[in-house]
Amino acid sequence: MPGSVVSLFSEPDEFQAALREDCVLNLLVTGHGQFRARLTQVRLNHMRLSAGDEYLSRIAFAAVPEDMLFVTLPFRDRPAPIWCGIEMRVGEIITLGPGQRVHARTDGSSQWGTIQLAAEEFVRYAEALRGAAFIIPPVARRRPPRAALRQLRHLHQAAIRAAEARSGVLGDSEAAHGLEQQLIHALVDSLSAGPAYEETSAARRDRGLLARFEDLLEAEPPPSFPEIGAALGVSR
Repeated sequence: MPGSVVSLFSEPDEFQAALREDCVLNLLVTGHGQFRARLTQVRLNHMRLSAGDEYLSRIAFAAVPEDMLFVTLPFRDRPAPIWCGIEMRVGEIITLGPGQRVHARTDGSSQWGTIQLAAEEFVRYAEALRGAAFIIPPVARRRPPRAALRQLRHLHQAAIRAAEARSGVLGDSEAAHGLEQQLIHALVDSLSAGPAYEETSAARRDRGLLARFEDLLEAEPPPSFPEIGAALGVSR
């Protein structure tokens, strides 16, 4: 059922718990000072939208579900997180394919927007609208056509503003369906040009190593340094 929630946080643990809906498993604040964050989350019929506003640098570990496409886009004026070491430049978005496990860091205050939707459904829409096969790469930075990105950001921000204003529009299933259809079309247009950058196989191997390291850090009892090195196949 469509709906939305707007939350303010003064504790990192509470922020991390709320970000579980946005694929974040762990969050480590690396900046100094009073923690503050704002998170707006919108649920449509088959899509989730989020917008975050953070004030301290941090590192997050995220895992995209096996059946989802994850898109992150610039939101307002402050820098966006750096995903997998890939910095999102002006006029760009980053896509993460189903099942990807990644780190994202910020180097200070940041703002960001995300879109999540079923990968299979999106591919079906994209192939129907484009008349050609569509493949979702694991990690890619894209530079959409200017008009397509403008429309995508406009629709995303309209949904976020409606949630923050508590207008009640997002609670109407028909209005939510119409917004969702417009967002899917804008996203297809934005991804139609293909990736400007795709992750290399070496970078993918390194990312997999870090993901396995995260798994080991969660183990009980915690493994020793020699055990971690042996499990990962790396030196102490």
